[in-house]
Amino acid sequence: MKKISIIGVPMDLGQTRRGVDMGPSAIRYAGVVERLENLNYEVEDIGDIEIGRAERVPNTESNLKNLKAVAEGSEKLAAVVDKVIQNGDFPLVLGGDHSIAIGTLAGVGKHYKNLGVIWYDAHGDLNTADTSPSGNIHGMPLAASMGLGHPTLTGIAGYNPKVKAENIIIIGARSLDEGEKELIREKGIKVYSMHEIDRLGMTRVMEETIAYFKENTDGVHLSLDLDGLDPHDAPGVGTPVIGGISYRESHLAMEMLAEAEIITSAEFVEVNPILDEKNKTATVAVALMGSLLGEKLK
Repeated sequence: MKKISIIGVPMDLGQTRRGVDMGPSAIRYAGVVERLENLNYEVEDIGDIEIGRAERVPNTESNLKNLKAVAEGSEKLAAVVDKVIQNGDFPLVLGGDHSIAIGTLAGVGKHYKNLGVIWYDAHGDLNTADTSPSGNIHGMPLAASMGLGHPTLTGIAGYNPKVKAENIIIIGARSLDEGEKELIREKGIKVYSMHEIDRLGMTRVMEETIAYFKENTDGVHLSLDLDGLDPHDAPGVGTPVIGGISYRESHLAMEMLAEAEIITSAEFVEVNPILDEKNKTATVAVALMGSLLGEKLK
């Protein structure tokens, strides 16, 4: 049985709502280590990546908030993830805001010629400094990982791109900026929006996703933003969008990924306990991790 290494990233600099830096603690408090040990994994919690402070003085060269601190955190995370994979272990990264995916994918991408990425999220996170309405880097990690955007972000770990457009599948999108829609069309990125999920059903969406990745990739990273779920099921997120994926659909998706045995790394992000109800969102995150890593009802 593979060893799982848990990496906490208490990053709240990719956006402006405080509290998401407590996400890793909330997920640990919700019993992630015990849950995975009950599935007979050897679990090592290697603690938290050290994250710098918010920059008080805005960066005059670009509209990107906290660029230097986000980049430094990303480099540290990339190095740790790289080492975990070198050791033959499964990296499970706990966020923190979604800007952490820049570092995770930089660490993971080194090990695969054709890395697949499942972006389970209400948002595309495909903005650059030119298209972002806010300058918040948590809306940019997927673009940065494709080599698009500020060189400080695209160059993490000394190479780019980390993932090719044709190896990305976004699941659960329901809030895309105009610039992101253009990029999706231009690059031909596969998106299963809520419209498609409602129309096709989650089973078909996951069957198609799994079949594509089995055919075209040599590893698959799951980047799961808890705001991909409906806020009714996961209220503790910074950018909730109603009309999301249900708790049951999400478990089905994770169980199908577990059966397919294609996921080689994963991160769960945007758990914000300050905005949550009795740690409900972290508890949901842990339950989904259980399903992803093979927990079954019978």
